[in-house]
Amino acid sequence: MTKPARPPRPTRIVIVDDHPMVAEGIQSILESYDDVAVIATLSDGREVIDQVEALKPDVILLDLNMPGIGGLTATEIILERRPETRILILSMHDSPEYISSALNHGAAGYVLKDVPTDEIKQAIDVVMQGQRYLCTGAQGSLAPFDDTDREQLTNREQTILLQLAQGKSNKEVAIDLDISVRTVETHRKNIKRKLGISSTAGLTRYAMAHGVLQGTGVQI
Repeated sequence: MTKPARPPRPTRIVIVDDHPMVAEGIQSILESYDDVAVIATLSDGREVIDQVEALKPDVILLDLNMPGIGGLTATEIILERRPETRILILSMHDSPEYISSALNHGAAGYVLKDVPTDEIKQAIDVVMQGQRYLCTGAQGSLAPFDDTDREQLTNREQTILLQLAQGKSNKEVAIDLDISVRTVETHRKNIKRKLGISSTAGLTRYAMAHGVLQGTGVQI
């Protein structure tokens, strides 16, 4: 006799927001669905970083602005520790700079806090399928804000970006290009400023997303 198929495992959700009423409201919404399970509600970036490996969430709904470790830094560290987790940013900010920066830091999606309640569930379903999700308001804000609006990298900066994305230190880059370490540091700061990226991990993700590492044989 054939055993009945087991129902699919619910999507494991962690909510991180320093406003308890917001977290409780989102939790209440999600608990009305049978195919998701809210396994924790946390109040700051440090808590989720410390607990992510034990909780093993599928999706983290992460507030962008929190005291201490903010959403962008938390996103990077979480993805370093558990890359299979999807980060879905929940924010009140609809400026293109915020949205683009969140995506560059590795977020799988961006949802404004004033969206209809069922859109949060829709966003979870989309990122669980390995796709990126931007709510309508975020799409509208991001549309006119692309790389052509940014200050362009010089050829030397593009070369240094490639070297940094390959994991080389400032000293190794300086030796390879026969320039001083201080010059590399200056270029590095300019690259981060132009791209709106605050970390080396963010530079690597940018390089991957924009084809900088294609054909180099680099394994990230």
